[in-house]
Amino acid sequence: MGVEVLENLKKAILGYDRQGAASLARKAVQEKIDPIEVLEAMTAGIRQVGDGFGKGELWLPELVGAAAAMEAAAPIIEEEIQRLDARRESLGTVVIGTVYGDIHTIGKTMVATLLTADGFVVSDLGINVSAEGFVEGIKRHKADILAMSALMTTTAPEQRKVIETLQKEGLRDKVKIMVGGGAISQEFADSIGADGYDPTAPGAVKLARTLAGK
Repeated sequence: MGVEVLENLKKAILGYDRQGAASLARKAVQEKIDPIEVLEAMTAGIRQVGDGFGKGELWLPELVGAAAAMEAAAPIIEEEIQRLDARRESLGTVVIGTVYGDIHTIGKTMVATLLTADGFVVSDLGINVSAEGFVEGIKRHKADILAMSALMTTTAPEQRKVIETLQKEGLRDKVKIMVGGGAISQEFADSIGADGYDPTAPGAVKLARTLAGK
């Protein structure tokens, strides 16, 4: 029965079935299936979609759909992991958010989902996050990596402001900073002193691994 639940959960991720994924995650908890195995099944599904997107075999709507299904199921399983005090070997802690003045969420959410699937502990601060909010998030979660998104050219300078605030707080050397979003380029990332930039969600995961030394 457990194998069937895990296989169906993976299919729900691959089928972009948000409600089905959440329902199967709850069923897995009820049947006392090892939550680490459940998370691994979900990870296999989201990685398959991410790989397909990276190869140009799948498109943005498919990646968004799979991320939404993963998002619906992941908190249920993460809560069970915490309840049982089971722990995956973490690649590091990432604090992620969209900068102040910017309410775009799709790209940021996809990156957060894929980072979680890859083995990072991710704390998503959401959208419209101030420099002070990022600083507080880094302190609270003891982040190894800060990931910032900005879709608009008018909000891109907020990424520079966050880095300058981290410098003032004496935190800049304690966290790696990766940036992305439609308004960001490699040239801009270099100019504000970020540690890395990638224009795609799968690429951001590879970048995070590199920054974490994994």
